Amino acid sequence: MMVWGALAGGAIGSVVLASGVRLAAELGWTRIDLPLVLGTIFTERRRAAVLAGYLAHFVNGLLFSLLYAAVFAAVGHAGWLFGLALGAVQAAGVGLAVDVVLPAIHPRMGTPWSDAAETPLLEPPGFLLANYGRSTVIVTSLLHLAFGTIVGGFAAMS
Repeated sequence: MMVWGALAGGAIGSVVLASGVRLAAELGWTRIDLPLVLGTIFTERRRAAVLAGYLAHFVNGLLFSLLYAAVFAAVGHAGWLFGLALGAVQAAGVGLAVDVVLPAIHPRMGTPWSDAAETPLLEPPGFLLANYGRSTVIVTSLLHLAFGTIVGGFAAMS
């Protein structure tokens, strides 16, 4: 029943990650508004986008926790330290994939090929989200490590 523990950890980890990014933005450590970035994939209305973004991030967290559970099951071990290691892999993978994939699929995000006539709503994230500030790389990496640790710990307890 490691899956249920991983899902519980994914739910809590997603809230921790989203709240951590929000707190970091309020403290001036990052310029990223994660719910807005994700939510504007679906709508250009800011209020609806923020709500959709939080929901999308929560669902993504649950999906990632299922991937963690699959890795834990394949290896036959779960724990907070193993979760921390998977969080490092996730942080690097998400940071790199977002740089390439998000501008390609996001209808309201600029790309290196955007021109002034297009006026995108959002700037592209850049390598490891660095376009939202250098400390964004650190903040999001640490929060993904926390996510992995939480998922691993919950999976080990179940």
